[in-house]
Amino acid sequence: MSPASALVALHAAVALFAFAALFGKWIALPATAIVLGRTAFAALALAATLRMRGRPAGRPTPALVGNGAILALHWVSFFAAVQSASVAVALLGYASFPLFVLLLEPREAPGAGVIAPGVIVPGAAASRAIGRYATAALVIAGLLLIVPAFSWSDRASRGLLWGLVSGFSFAWLTVRNRALVADDVPARIALWQNTVAAACLLPVAALDGARALPSAGDLALLAVLGIACTALAHTLFIASMRRVSAHVASVVAALEPVYGIALAAWLLGEVPDLRTQAGAALIVAAALVASRRA
Repeated sequence: MSPASALVALHAAVALFAFAALFGKWIALPATAIVLGRTAFAALALAATLRMRGRPAGRPTPALVGNGAILALHWVSFFAAVQSASVAVALLGYASFPLFVLLLEPREAPGAGVIAPGVIVPGAAASRAIGRYATAALVIAGLLLIVPAFSWSDRASRGLLWGLVSGFSFAWLTVRNRALVADDVPARIALWQNTVAAACLLPVAALDGARALPSAGDLALLAVLGIACTALAHTLFIASMRRVSAHVASVVAALEPVYGIALAAWLLGEVPDLRTQAGAALIVAAALVASRRA
């Protein structure tokens, strides 16, 4: 996969992830049950894909098991954000994760950097570091515009806090996946992460009892969510990280609010206010800068 095709795959994955946010409003189930259905359908689709390609599923490594638990946390907190506030607030809270990647991703030496195979430029790594902090500043400013004063009694504040948990867990997962894609097939990575996530959430859904039982309509929506917005999107996202850094992947994924807010306005009638739009503009600006640098 070339760098250009990796960016195309990355943006396609982000568009599908954005569409997934709307299912938090359409499916009348707890966030844990939604994610259980999503990951179960995704695991089945990925297992079928590997079988058709003649590739063994193998066994999960300890790293994949850990990633599956992180994935469960990421998606449960994300759908909790959607249900607590709105699609826009949840997506913009989640889009803060470049800040967390900045803290989690290994640092480059400040003296020199590789900008192309075999091309080393003094100070290039330092220049990239400046770019990272600039995009982080844009994200912080955007979040402050969305919710200027935090209060747990406020639905927008609760949604944004859940979104920040989702953003942190996704940043953690992104950095960990970056270390795995060089040695494994993306579909197999996604298969085991979704399988482990579903296994983690099964006991929680059992405790929820009747609240976690889906209707026939819910099952159909969960199938779309799991196959198109999860199995396909997850595989594309992981595959793209073979050619782009975890930081670039994370900030490009901040374009998700653009797709998600537009879809929510069209299909749900959720039109964000001017403060939210201004915050989204700053966060999206950070994503566009990172896309161009990639």
